[in-house]
Amino acid sequence: MKIDRRSFLSFTIGGAAGTALTPLPWKITDDLSIWTQMWPWTPVPPDGEASYVNSTCSLCPGGCGITVRKIDDRVVKVEGMKGHPVNDGGICVLGLSGTQLLYGPMRVKTPLKKVNGRFQKISWDDAIAEISSKLGELRSKGKSHKLACISGTDRGTVAELLNRFLSVCGSANFIRTPSMQDSYELTLHLMQGVAGIPGFDVENANFILSFGSGIIDGWGSPVRMFKANSSWKNAGGKVVQIEPRLSNTAAKSNKWIPINPGTEGALALGLANVIIKESLYSKSFINNSSAGFEKWKRRILDGYNPEIVAKVTGIDKATIESLARDFARSAKPLAICGRGQGRAPGSLKEFMAVHALNALVGNINKKGGVWSLPEPDYIGWPELKMDSVASTGMQRGRIDGAGSKKYVHARYLLSRLPEIFNSTDGSPVEVLFVSESNPCYTMPDVSSVKKAFEKIPLVVSFSSYMDETAQMADFILPNHIYLERYEDVPAASGFQKPIIGLSKPVVDPQFNTKHTGDVIIQLAKSMGGFIADAFSWDNYETCLKETLGEKWDELAENGYWVDSVYEAPGWKGGFETASGKFEFTSAEINSLSRYTPVKPQGDEAAFPLVLVPYDSMRLAAGFIGDPPFVIKTVEDTVLKVKDVFVEINPATAGKLGLSEGRYAKLTTPKGSAKVKVHLFDGIMPGIVAMPSGLGHTAYDKFLAGKGININQLTGPVEDTSTGHDAAWGIRAKLVKA
Repeated sequence: MKIDRRSFLSFTIGGAAGTALTPLPWKITDDLSIWTQMWPWTPVPPDGEASYVNSTCSLCPGGCGITVRKIDDRVVKVEGMKGHPVNDGGICVLGLSGTQLLYGPMRVKTPLKKVNGRFQKISWDDAIAEISSKLGELRSKGKSHKLACISGTDRGTVAELLNRFLSVCGSANFIRTPSMQDSYELTLHLMQGVAGIPGFDVENANFILSFGSGIIDGWGSPVRMFKANSSWKNAGGKVVQIEPRLSNTAAKSNKWIPINPGTEGALALGLANVIIKESLYSKSFINNSSAGFEKWKRRILDGYNPEIVAKVTGIDKATIESLARDFARSAKPLAICGRGQGRAPGSLKEFMAVHALNALVGNINKKGGVWSLPEPDYIGWPELKMDSVASTGMQRGRIDGAGSKKYVHARYLLSRLPEIFNSTDGSPVEVLFVSESNPCYTMPDVSSVKKAFEKIPLVVSFSSYMDETAQMADFILPNHIYLERYEDVPAASGFQKPIIGLSKPVVDPQFNTKHTGDVIIQLAKSMGGFIADAFSWDNYETCLKETLGEKWDELAENGYWVDSVYEAPGWKGGFETASGKFEFTSAEINSLSRYTPVKPQGDEAAFPLVLVPYDSMRLAAGFIGDPPFVIKTVEDTVLKVKDVFVEINPATAGKLGLSEGRYAKLTTPKGSAKVKVHLFDGIMPGIVAMPSGLGHTAYDKFLAGKGININQLTGPVEDTSTGHDAAWGIRAKLVKA
């Protein structure tokens, strides 16, 4: 059967709707309830008094409020907190599994030291003393700059304690793991002049144009986005999803538009071309609140007419034109980007192109649009006093090159480290801390990441779980998990009001673990001098209460603090650029490289297909792995026993002689893997899709050895404007195994 574009779209959207209406989810739930009863470690609470504690989940950047149900001193259920401004009673499947993360076998139960390749128990005092001694030796040799930290976040008191410790020791090498936060914050800086956080007033938007964002697949604050998606449907709003694969988000949208991977920015500029040409833009905003529009307009009209963009994106001219008109004529249109769950920075110019669409329709800092929120500013600790060793070390700059002349706009460039490390015989880092991050699993080209880690003389992991990075560490100093500790959770991804969450210890620590904040304070005190002086608190809880000040009581009672009266800055006074307006172009923007579509790595002749990842709410692909409860819910067309399936269009599979369920060999410039084939009409011809979140080599028997880690097969593609990793796919070939 010949499948043209129209039949391709009609068939796939209809098929997706049918799947959504099957009893499959209920069957999975029934099987799950039986299966979980067979776990030997499943805690069975005795009868006792029930109590409830409000807290904040920190398993992802969503910042959801949770209510924890206890029987006596045992947690029996985690549910969404009713009335919480972010999730209002809802909870995702990972958050629901908090009890397994608390009591499960993947926990690291005591501090460990690697001796002759094997972990041995060590006391907390001895571990801290040994690490302190190594750091003292590093400083005495004038190598303080060879201390580094990889952290999953740069916000909140624990991240600040880590950064402060590095600085007072003499290292500028605090590095956050990459995400869409990098490109969104830089977009706000360049176009609006603000150092802030993007907030999306999704509840009041009525036309959502998503450039690959997994609205119901984990983008932003997942539960909030689930609820917003439902409210759009009930209120007659419209969602258009642009991506090469029919994801859950695409299946639930009003319209799915397949696109060649990496060309989303070109489409955004093509839409801008139509909006400008047909004079559909907001005259009030453009004339009164923008700068550089005329120069930008000429560039868009000259280079991005729909005919050209159609050839680049694979989307026909008529679709581009009608989409532009529908978007611009809507009362409250909102364009968003950050592919999948937003774990990759992407192309800065793509983010700026999408943000320019919001500016064209005047939907900046107003109801239903994109808001700029101030960075949380409640951490007001005393200024650091440094000795000469620290001052000299800080002047050595960063190992990743962020902030240098070549990468002036970047704050962190973790993706560059493997290449930097592996291009020399030695290691630029001699001591590495890793907190709330699992780079030996989550970073592209994992083999090169592990090779780089092997060169580091001393790696210290603060992981609560035996993850891939912890396995490679020399010391594991296990943190309490979020249900056992106090910790601030500033900002909820994409939320449009300033908010601070508080994780609280709903139970005592179950094992011999210690709060990372306490470890850093104790480590600093053991080193003495200026380093000890920089950490005057007795312990982390004292530090946290002092830092939060008058907000503490409200946080302790409710589990969160929110500035409920905060309103969008508006057009007047909402921009801090040199012109005081939204800037389509400026000297700083013009210094960036011109937009070009992101090309996947690899030679097309040798690798005729493109492999892309896809995200699922059932597969945790960040710093934490799936609990047993969640991995069981993964469909058999994604994972069957230990085999992962890759999705491929039947037309493409037919040309390759591949059929449903057949083993195949998937090869990219970075490696190869044995996979099974799943024929899926909801993916563009020439594309192969593989899920993120599988292929663990660590954790426990419920998760390890299941599927393939797609990061074994992918590699970074450097954005020439920033140095960030802009890749979302890699060239590949698929042959019979």
